[in-house]
Amino acid sequence: MNGSPGCLPLRACSRFVDKAEKQKTRQQERLRIAVVTETYPPEINGVAATLGVMVHGMIARGHSVEVIRPSQRSDRSGSTRAPHAEVLVRGVPIPGYGSLRMGLPATRLLKKRWRTLRPDVVQVATEGPLGWSATRAARQVGVPVASEFHTNFHAYSKHYGAGWLHGVIARYLRNLHNAAALTMVPTRELAESLSQRGFERVTVVGRGIDTALFDPRRRSASLREAWGVTDDAPVVLHVGRLAPEKNLDLLFAAFDAMRARCPRARLVVVGDGPERSRLAQRYPGHYFAGMRRGEALATHYASADIFLYPSLTETFGNVTLEAMASGLAVVAFDYAAARQHIVHDVSGLLSPFGDAAAFVRHAATLADSWESISRLRQAARMVAQSADWKRVFDALEDALFAAREYRPEGPAARGLRESGVAT
Repeated sequence: MNGSPGCLPLRACSRFVDKAEKQKTRQQERLRIAVVTETYPPEINGVAATLGVMVHGMIARGHSVEVIRPSQRSDRSGSTRAPHAEVLVRGVPIPGYGSLRMGLPATRLLKKRWRTLRPDVVQVATEGPLGWSATRAARQVGVPVASEFHTNFHAYSKHYGAGWLHGVIARYLRNLHNAAALTMVPTRELAESLSQRGFERVTVVGRGIDTALFDPRRRSASLREAWGVTDDAPVVLHVGRLAPEKNLDLLFAAFDAMRARCPRARLVVVGDGPERSRLAQRYPGHYFAGMRRGEALATHYASADIFLYPSLTETFGNVTLEAMASGLAVVAFDYAAARQHIVHDVSGLLSPFGDAAAFVRHAATLADSWESISRLRQAARMVAQSADWKRVFDALEDALFAAREYRPEGPAARGLRESGVAT
């Protein structure tokens, strides 16, 4: 026998001790991390928000972080940023995203900088020309890369009249990520999907939520009054970019079904984007609140009752967790953040992916059922409270350390796969 009853076998015990020793050693180690991204706070989108939290989390753990990004309009305001070094590169406006700029290739600049101030790992968060050039520069100076898959750009192409580019974009993304030591994704579902499409060394680094900011106690009677609703009328909320890929016509179709059962219901749409003018003209009578951030955004969430999220193109969908933390009854499709955090008819309502009729039906069932709304709201808040950022930081830290040790086709690469960090 390898051990007495109640004890681990010697081999398993050895692995357990090795892991504990490795964690203890890492607690004493500090990484130099170069984060390359097209977007960063105070810009408002899910990628920027996630990166901002992750960078702050790594700094709080004692790691040194440098952010390489294109200069944005917000830089002209002189707003205060996080306590880390920044390298600003040239950029051009992103089509359909007028407030953001796409970084231009900066291979020569980054090679020169990283030969002088060598990072332990380069974290490439976005896959534009800047991310491509950063991956190339890092490989040429021998610095490992950890990439992130945040956005389904290949799925977006059909919504912008470029569906014929779907295959080209998919191949570009696969080649870019496979040049990295590993690719970080927010859910196991996405990891499995990318692996089936030829992406290698994919690892899951989840998402967390600030439950002190997004809190049902921020509910505002005065804001509900400004929306023209009383306590006996449900407020239906949507938060997100108003863009073609967000499947927003289904949002309004679902709300029409809800209002047929509860005429007093009110739809509030938070966000901005290229579709706002069309939607406001096509669907008059709804409240378009524009862009909100921080406590104002949290108050809008908490002052609503039901959250409808019809998007089919998310890699995660931070707004799902924000709504749950704010105590809203969520109706969404069964994938991404919703699949990871919602149990159907327990902490929200899930529709089969792409089943618009089911989505409308689920939304309608909540319209005049305060009992169901209350039950789902309470459960959603409880689930969100377990979405701890510490666990996310642990996973991110593990992934960055693993990327640092990666060597293509060598023993470290095999060790990475066998450790379960890459799947």
